[in-house]
Amino acid sequence: MHSLVIGGTRGLGGVIVRSLSEQGHVLSVIGRRPPTESNEVLANVHYWTLDLLDRSRVPQVWDEILSQNGKLSNLVFSQRYRGEGDDWTGEIETTLTVTKEVIDRCIDDFDETSENSIAVVSSIASRLIAGEQPLSFHVAKAGLNQMVRYYAVHLGPKGIRVNSVSPCRVIKPENEEFYVKNQQITDIYKRITPLGRMGTAEDVANVVSFICSPKAGFITGQDFVVDGGFSLSLPDTLAREMESIPDLSNPYEANRRSA
Repeated sequence: MHSLVIGGTRGLGGVIVRSLSEQGHVLSVIGRRPPTESNEVLANVHYWTLDLLDRSRVPQVWDEILSQNGKLSNLVFSQRYRGEGDDWTGEIETTLTVTKEVIDRCIDDFDETSENSIAVVSSIASRLIAGEQPLSFHVAKAGLNQMVRYYAVHLGPKGIRVNSVSPCRVIKPENEEFYVKNQQITDIYKRITPLGRMGTAEDVANVVSFICSPKAGFITGQDFVVDGGFSLSLPDTLAREMESIPDLSNPYEANRRSA
């Protein structure tokens, strides 16, 4: 299978590329920056350094990708805005406009003889509020999820499935050292996450790999939340859990404590 990954040279995108490579995919990867050294040596992975907002270069790169690796089986989006200046314009352009333009350009470039899929990395910030992220990030991710549903309906007749993956904060190669050195933060996430640990980039990549496989052949228009159950609890429940304060106003909890 030929899979094109947008934003796959670093971070979560780089881990997704590694996961698909290990499954035998031929990969074309577009990123604003060159890949990390560990990903440069992956088998059957070909990189193009390109800012997709530089539209003058896009046709040439597209022709090179299709000429070298053939028609697409999968298209994966893992890009986000990392620039300076007006984050609203940058995030909307990078997250929403680029995704739309690439999908529209690719519709006729999928291999009609194979299972075809589009996977979009979104975020639980599409419906929850992440205090450290700007408004533009939240709106862009919410827009991505609606875009997924729209394209799932319109591309289904062409045999193209479209799904999204919404992770919480996860451990990636770029931030792993931080969490190792700040164990108290990791411990908090363990306490407030039902599965008792922080998520990893590999957890997200595994879901993307599933979406891009024939095993997901009858799934489209869905958002896969990868957060270990974090988003299932009310904020007051999480606060009491962090402070180890029982809710004695709850008859069940009060009876359990007195038993």
